[in-house]
Amino acid sequence: MTKTNFQMDAQQVMRELSRTDRQLARIIRKVGSFPTKRPKPQHPYEVLLKAIVYQQLNGKAAGTIFGRVKALGANGFPTPEEIVQLDETQLRGAGLSRQKIAAVKDLAAKTLDGTVPSLKEIRPMSEEEILERLTRVRGIGEWSVQMFLMFQLGRPDVLPIHDYGLRRGFQHIYGLDDVPKPQAVLEHGERWRPYRSIASWYLWRALEQIGKAKPAVSAVKKKSRPTVQRKEASK
Repeated sequence: MTKTNFQMDAQQVMRELSRTDRQLARIIRKVGSFPTKRPKPQHPYEVLLKAIVYQQLNGKAAGTIFGRVKALGANGFPTPEEIVQLDETQLRGAGLSRQKIAAVKDLAAKTLDGTVPSLKEIRPMSEEEILERLTRVRGIGEWSVQMFLMFQLGRPDVLPIHDYGLRRGFQHIYGLDDVPKPQAVLEHGERWRPYRSIASWYLWRALEQIGKAKPAVSAVKKKSRPTVQRKEASK
């Protein structure tokens, strides 16, 4: 499960969400409390560098490439100054595509010029200001910023409505035939305020429950050709 930084009374939040949404209450009872342990503080540059490397890759491959990128730093993690000075050959050798090389170079440059603020500077900023500042970086979109807000800064009321895994979890909880549109999740999510980040966490856990569920076995043998199970990509 993803570590969080939600420094709050978990039991109180669970009670309030359960009171306002009976369907969500079922997954809350099944999963239990969301974690509240504070993760190790990281500079936004470090978090965003990892986010860029991991984009469009599975966990194992992304982890291998990120390990190579980190090794390019003199002290085990490349500073913005080091990224700026590295040539394309070195970054390609670590496994980065040209598009990602351009993105990490832009991230380093915008960290050095102050566009990407320090952790101390970013903490008191509004979510709108953080989103505006960080999405100036090439390759960093709204979703990456929302993940930073939720899991690094511990902002409790973020709802990433375009996250497909979250919408699949919503579909499962509410018994929908189709994956809901982002706007439908947004409208329903008004009842979760001011804890939409925590509600989102439970939606992701609901998606995990789909994978854990054992398929029903029919008592009647079928002569039709065997079906091929398709593994869904999930968050």
